[in-house]
Amino acid sequence: MAALRLGSLAPATLTPVTVTKKCERFNGGVKVVGDGGGDNGFPPFLPKEVEKIKDPFARNLARRIKRLPVQIGCSEGCIMSSCVQPLIQTDANPVALLHCFDSSCLEWRRAYPLLEEAGLEAWALDVLGWGFSDLGRLPPCNVASKRYHLYQLWKSYIKRPVVLVGPSLGAAVAIDFAVNYPEAVEKLVLINPSVYAEGTGNLAKLPKVVAYAGVSLLKTFPLRLFANLLAFDGIPLSKSADWANVGRLHCHMPWWKDATVNFMVSGGYNVVAQIKQVKQKTLIICGENDKIVSNQLAMRLLFELPNASMQRVPDSGHLTHVDKPRRVVKLIADFARAK
Repeated sequence: MAALRLGSLAPATLTPVTVTKKCERFNGGVKVVGDGGGDNGFPPFLPKEVEKIKDPFARNLARRIKRLPVQIGCSEGCIMSSCVQPLIQTDANPVALLHCFDSSCLEWRRAYPLLEEAGLEAWALDVLGWGFSDLGRLPPCNVASKRYHLYQLWKSYIKRPVVLVGPSLGAAVAIDFAVNYPEAVEKLVLINPSVYAEGTGNLAKLPKVVAYAGVSLLKTFPLRLFANLLAFDGIPLSKSADWANVGRLHCHMPWWKDATVNFMVSGGYNVVAQIKQVKQKTLIICGENDKIVSNQLAMRLLFELPNASMQRVPDSGHLTHVDKPRRVVKLIADFARAK
């Protein structure tokens, strides 16, 4: 299998960045003042399996992950919510990066440094129920809860309309959020969007014991490795194995299985009826060799969205923002800055 050419990043982007955080209470509230990383620079809340990851981009971005308190209700209190926060604030509206189904902000490991190089203020966010948040007291992880949590995070920290980027199922998350909270979203970027599934379908009707057994398979290395072989347009087996460990790192969080079953039995995302309600200007980015979501579905979405354009990325599979980060970042940057 031919090796995937990702392009080389400037040496400076490989320099480890350690961001630290802790929480202090003041006047009945919570103040974020820094993150306590260990001697290796990784935040202490990450699973110990992060040490086994070899990809320098993943290791570097993992060191940037922090938790911010997000208030989700009077009774539930704060959720310490994981994300990668920008180091600087710009005058332009920021870019907010979502991720695929059952994934984390580490998806953006190769594109995030390039977004910073391009001068964009970028937030890489973990959707509630996935990623590395503290969900020891498990909240509901259905669509409404994911949407409201994202809104509260935006309202508390970002506070400006964003260019919201959603790959794969993250495109459904983005459409659902943009329709329900249009004031929070200036534009949409949808990468290989998976938006026509009618939720989790019959999986929502499974008995709990069967649902837990099925979810357990999602964590297994062979399944993640197979998914990588489908997702990328040609990748060496050794790299695919390492990237499989990156993709399943969040599965080692103690609450992950419960949260995923909770989402599955809740019915999942069904945004077909919302597509024509999207008012924001939208860019669809399509990997020409996507083996998971048909390019025909992307074309259907292009015609159904009221104000959309499309860009195709050659020699790219389903995770275009991972295997062609420079091309994707240029498309995002140009679209974000266009009037």
